[in-house]
Amino acid sequence: MWAGAQAPVGSRRLFLGRPLRAEDVISTKENQGASVSDSAPRVLVDATAVPADRGGVGRYVDGLIAALGAANADLAVVCQRADAERYGQMAPAATIVPGPTAIAHRPARLAWEQAGLPVVAQQVNAQVLHCPHYTMPVRPGRPVVVTIHDVTFFTQPEVHTAIKGPFFRSAIRNALHRATRCTVPSKATRDELVRVLAADPTMIDVVYHGVDHEAFHVPSEAEKERVRHRLGLRDTPYFAFLGTLEPRKNVPALVRGWVQAFADQPKPPALVLAGGSGWDDDIDLAIAEVPSHMRVLRPGYLRFADLPGYLGGALVVAYPSHGEGFGLPVLEAMACGSPVLTTPRLSLPEVGGDAVAYTEADSDSIAAGLVALANDPERRHRLAVAAVARAAEFTWECSAEAHLAAYARAAAT
Repeated sequence: MWAGAQAPVGSRRLFLGRPLRAEDVISTKENQGASVSDSAPRVLVDATAVPADRGGVGRYVDGLIAALGAANADLAVVCQRADAERYGQMAPAATIVPGPTAIAHRPARLAWEQAGLPVVAQQVNAQVLHCPHYTMPVRPGRPVVVTIHDVTFFTQPEVHTAIKGPFFRSAIRNALHRATRCTVPSKATRDELVRVLAADPTMIDVVYHGVDHEAFHVPSEAEKERVRHRLGLRDTPYFAFLGTLEPRKNVPALVRGWVQAFADQPKPPALVLAGGSGWDDDIDLAIAEVPSHMRVLRPGYLRFADLPGYLGGALVVAYPSHGEGFGLPVLEAMACGSPVLTTPRLSLPEVGGDAVAYTEADSDSIAAGLVALANDPERRHRLAVAAVARAAEFTWECSAEAHLAAYARAAAT
């Protein structure tokens, strides 16, 4: 917790290096609701891998912790110091453990995970440890649940960096070998683990992500207009992409498909590529080929409050990924009432169902998909309505319930 910050009422603060003391606990009966079940284990969630920009893993961990807190789970959370107040507000009855300052740097965090995380688990009397981002301690001292998000590090190594690929391949193998149970966000990810690594499917729990339906909602016209104004688009319609600009997202093919589809129009729709910079050099090459009368924008990270207006205000949200472990950007766009164009690869049909349009990943197919949707407003409307209804089926409450079941299975092993 930040120095001088007051703990949220009902939260418990544990400072590393000494046992929990009475003066570290601030609680009220109103915030200490009954636990989910008398047999539910006490769980420590390791949130230290959440990056400052949140990203996909951050939205997963944030959504899960908030829902576990709302379910009155017997919960402890260890996190970056900058996140301690945030998680204390999300889960007021939880024990919040600010980690050492040094773990803001990845090498130090990974070293601390081996030596410090088991100590924290012991201090908070955790019966189960949940490691939500691939890695885990070699000697955790208690049952461990590890979340494996996708298997493309094995099946598509070319879309990952030379450092990330070997690291996460090793982490996945280690988790399958050492974890008590693993959770995955889709049946496709489970099936790939079984197919590629001969994993035992009985030790893997499929737990879908949810979506924050307050944060990601059908936007008002004012919200859409605010985003158009900030992007400088005024009345220009646009196609939207949201995600890290990395090879797996297939952004160069999207750029080339968009050019192929609309270059002959005097006033073509714009293309907006929002999200963090990655390591796909081909994106710059593709953008360099864009005709001068076509407008492509790279605004970087957008404000979180602007995402509904950005997604819901687009003609189409295009996400032509080579494959995902889940596809949270697709689900978030659906919740905003966006017609979505994505690929039928790995988990994406599990998320989109019949409420999105599909394309193959090549630029010709993407061009055809964009044109078909741009020229058919009635279909875009039908997809938008169906998307909102399907997105409503994915909630963090259901995800938390499934996680709690996985924790109970691990504790009983």
